[in-house]
Amino acid sequence: MTVEPRIPIVPEGFEANPFSVPFLDNNGPIYMKHADGLAHLGLRIDERHANPNGSCHGGMLMTLADMQLVMGVIHQCGVNTFLPTINLTMDFIAPAMIGDWIQGRTDVHRQTRRMAFASCLFETDAGQVVFRANGILKIPSAGGQDR
Repeated sequence: MTVEPRIPIVPEGFEANPFSVPFLDNNGPIYMKHADGLAHLGLRIDERHANPNGSCHGGMLMTLADMQLVMGVIHQCGVNTFLPTINLTMDFIAPAMIGDWIQGRTDVHRQTRRMAFASCLFETDAGQVVFRANGILKIPSAGGQDR
């Protein structure tokens, strides 16, 4: 018997994340849509994302927060380079359970020559806030990845 891979139900407008790296390939699938001048990431929670109690693991949620902040800054500020995260703080507000769709949005609060300060919020498709996060991202110099 052949087992077909499950294809998650994805809300209209979301497409597979165009950035393929092994870490994300193993932890996704993560989806993206551009709407209202913002980049939104989304994920359908399945068993591989979950704790034993059936809720999404905090580490997975932090991965989504990091990605949402980076994609939001890239999209809203027109920065087109790798943005290392300098600081990331999270408030876990409600669980996201297996089967839930969660999606995020980013607000960029300030951009300087070398830093971006932003926050993001993830909600279920029913409107329940799952978490909020604040981050500081480094904008590398034009010559490369400041080390």
